[in-house]
Formats: sequence, C-alpha cells, structure tokens
Amino acid sequence: MQLEINVIDAFTDTVFRGNSAAVIITDSWLDATLMQSIAFENNLSETAFIVSDDKGVYHIRWFSPLTEIDFCGHATLASAFVLFKKNPTLKTIKFSAKAVGILTIVQMDNGKIQMDFPNRMPEKVSNIPDSLLAGLSITPVEVYQNAQAYFVIYDSESDVLNVLRDNEALKQLAPLDVVVTCQSESDKYDFISRYFWPANGGDEDPVTGSAHTGLAPLWAERLGNSELLAYQASKRGGVLDCMVKSDRVLISGNAVQYLTGFITVKE
Repeated sequence: MQLEINVIDAFTDTVFRGNSAAVIITDSWLDATLMQSIAFENNLSETAFIVSDDKGVYHIRWFSPLTEIDFCGHATLASAFVLFKKNPTLKTIKFSAKAVGILTIVQMDNGKIQMDFPNRMPEKVSNIPDSLLAGLSITPVEVYQNAQAYFVIYDSESDVLNVLRDNEALKQLAPLDVVVTCQSESDKYDFISRYFWPANGGDEDPVTGSAHTGLAPLWAERLGNSELLAYQASKRGGVLDCMVKSDRVLISGNAVQYLTGFITVKE
C-alpha cells in the first residue's frame, strides 16, 4: 500500500524553520499500531492522519514518535495547509478531534491560516511538584497548570533561553509537559516560550500551537491585551499570532511545504 505523505514546516514562512509535521490523508483509518509505527519512522514532532466524512468534516488524529497525542496545533496548521493547497477554492475547513471537538480553520487573505481552538487557561499551582523543581536548573517564579502542561513563569528572557532541563525528572510529571515563558523584552513580541516534552514526544518541541491555548489567555490577563504576538524560542523558532476571545483562542501562522512523496507500508 502506498500513501502520499506531505511534510510541512508550520508557524514559519521559511523552510527549515518552525515545526515540521507530516500529513497523511486516507479514505479510512489505518490500524492504530500502523499509524504509530509510521510516526515513529517519520521521527517528527507529529504525524497527522486525516479521514473525511460524508458531511465534509475532516477527522484528525495526531501521533508523536512515542504516542498518540490528544491535541496538536502545528500539525493542525500543517494539515490545513495541505488541504487548502489541494483545494484552492476552499476557504474554511472543519476538523474534528475527540479531545477538542470541532476546530474551524480559515485561510486568511494575508496568507496565514487561522485556527479556532478552545481556551485552556491554566490555573495557578500552590504546591509545585518536586520533579518540576528538580527538572529545571532555574527556580520558577510562578507555576500554572492546565490539562496539557505546567506553565513556568520566569522574570527574564535569559532565564527562558538558558534554563537547562533534566529529562528524567521531567518524565516523572507524565502525562503533563512543561512550558517555560516570560514577557518579551523586545518590542517585536509580547511573550516568548519554550516547550519541553520528554514524557510524550522528545526533548524540546520547536513550536507548540496547542500550548498557546494556555499561554495566550495567561499573558492576555497579565498584560491586559487580548491580541498578542508570540515567539517560541527553540533553535528553529516560530511565530504565532494569538487572539483571546472568551472561551476560544484564535491562533494564526504561516506554513511552507518541505516535502511531498509516497511511503510504502503493508496493509
């Protein structure tokens, strides 16, 4: 069986930047074990699998090299990019995923793709887990938590950029990952972040769209601004436009094609 595969760099307009995701569209679901094996072989942050129904809704599942993920922003952006490219007259896409429901994706006039996600505002943690303190070389100023991750607040960009992690300690926080973040010290961005996920996918994720459903409302409240420009400060880097609207967070970004090809697998 041959499957078309597209690899897209998301949250960037430049190849080799942002976060890479593979996108595979099939008529029906592959076996979950096979999807996990393909994701492991791809060895990208995520591989997205898409199956459309007779109502025009695209059902989507995301796999890291290690496990199936409940929700992935950059692979959603990559998937929408592929579908918009295949259907140039299409302006809106609806994705469906068990953990986050219906996601409405819009091709904007400026070329960016806007994704309508649930607002997953984190709550402040009073008792910081020992594994989190042991897993980071710089002590947090504050810590918040949502269903996805711990959000570690720092006072300076140097702390965010220079903090070292102990993957074995952070794995003890599973299934939660760890975001480190601070207000940006430049006029270009409102806040910056990094994302560590040794429990679910790897060392450091290049750009994490799903994390910004927590980061954007957190910083919107702290900065008193519902429209924010974010930078994820990994080696590859990525830029995310965020707009907080009540129980939703709109996240927009660019994407660029890296690869189109075919993989051969046994049915």
